[in-house]
Amino acid sequence: MNTKVLLAIAGLVLGTSTMKAQATDCATLASIAYEHAKVKNYAAAEEPLMKVRKECPTYSVATYQFGAKLLKAKLKKAPAGEKTAIVNDLIALMKERMQYFPAKTKVGAFHSDMGQLMYDNKMGTKEAQYAEFHKAYTEDNANFKGAKKIYTYFSLLVDLQDAGKKDLQEVFDLYDEVINKIEKEESEKAKVIAELEAKKESGVALSRKEARSLKNAGINLTAYSKVKAGVNQKLGARADCDNLIPLYNGQFEAKKSDTKWLKSAAARMSGKECTDDPLFFKMVEALHKAEPSAKTAYYLGILAEKDKKSSVALKYFNQAADLETNASDKAKVYFRIGESFKKKGSYGQARSYYRKALKEKPSLGTAYLRIASMVASSANNCGDTVFNKRAVYWLAANYADRAGRLDPSLKTTARKTAANYRAKAPSKTDIFNEAAAGKSISIGCWIGESVKVPNL
Repeated sequence: MNTKVLLAIAGLVLGTSTMKAQATDCATLASIAYEHAKVKNYAAAEEPLMKVRKECPTYSVATYQFGAKLLKAKLKKAPAGEKTAIVNDLIALMKERMQYFPAKTKVGAFHSDMGQLMYDNKMGTKEAQYAEFHKAYTEDNANFKGAKKIYTYFSLLVDLQDAGKKDLQEVFDLYDEVINKIEKEESEKAKVIAELEAKKESGVALSRKEARSLKNAGINLTAYSKVKAGVNQKLGARADCDNLIPLYNGQFEAKKSDTKWLKSAAARMSGKECTDDPLFFKMVEALHKAEPSAKTAYYLGILAEKDKKSSVALKYFNQAADLETNASDKAKVYFRIGESFKKKGSYGQARSYYRKALKEKPSLGTAYLRIASMVASSANNCGDTVFNKRAVYWLAANYADRAGRLDPSLKTTARKTAANYRAKAPSKTDIFNEAAAGKSISIGCWIGESVKVPNL
């Protein structure tokens, strides 16, 4: 065997041994780093973890998962002068994960995380921050999650519009989308709360997992409620009638055959009570002609209601509810019908529609407050004794409590309302004299429900 052949064989053996040694080093280093990181011993984990990141970037996605946790923990403790460098390193780490493990990296989550990091630490321009959120939102909306990130995204767009870098129409379009996204999240969380609270009220104890779900749903519902208020506040006067009417008047002739624009513009004018302006009628007329739908039926109902044609309005509203496929919008229609019946004093029918609204949108706490109000105002008419008449206030208070649980924005109002109703209910002395503690009282007339007397 000649020398060249021997050298080639030796080279192959040596290369294979080196590769095996390198692979072993990666596994050993990773094992050391991961074990420290698992118990949050980041001081010990940092050196081997960052070496694995540099020398074995494709070894495991765990490198980037633990690396992100390590850098976030480091960022929290770092003095102000060191934060920028850590944020830059964290963003670089996230980009490396997207490069080496794209199938295990969610675009919506990671780009919105990067945008939030930049925003929180005042890094880059507002355009650059917005670009990260926009990429996340438009390319992977399903994984763009988190109340704070939704608010930041919208807030940045408004700031850019104020600076003359974005159109007001873009602000309106994104507002519609993020409010819809927030309300979907609210409804999901409120549904969880309603189901688990009902289980508790029936006397069945919640499992540890259910109790945790109830707590987390409440925390998240509160967060989304605050963000929705923040988004509305950020939009502010930009969507008032004084701004909307001239804007849409100027666009109407060019857009009157654009059904998407007509739907958005009419919805905004309706939501801001700009329906007295002739422009609203022109929009509805054009939209109904181009594409009759749940929305056009709803707007025609509004116009009929303004003309005091209540039966015609009711016909259109019911038609709108039947045609509507969006749960939040369907709830809005049912709620409006409920309001109409409530004004007429038809409480039973009003409650029926409020309940339909709640079925579509469980977080609509205002509907519970309306039912509470009707129940309380019927106290003198729906009991056969003084005690039973005043017991109606307990039921009203229960409805008010429910409003606060399912809509955190109403918590203070609901608590005060419930306290007011309970102050009008029988006292402890009354309960004792009637020997009624713990008993269930049936309430007649349109209410047709029962209420449990508190235990002494």
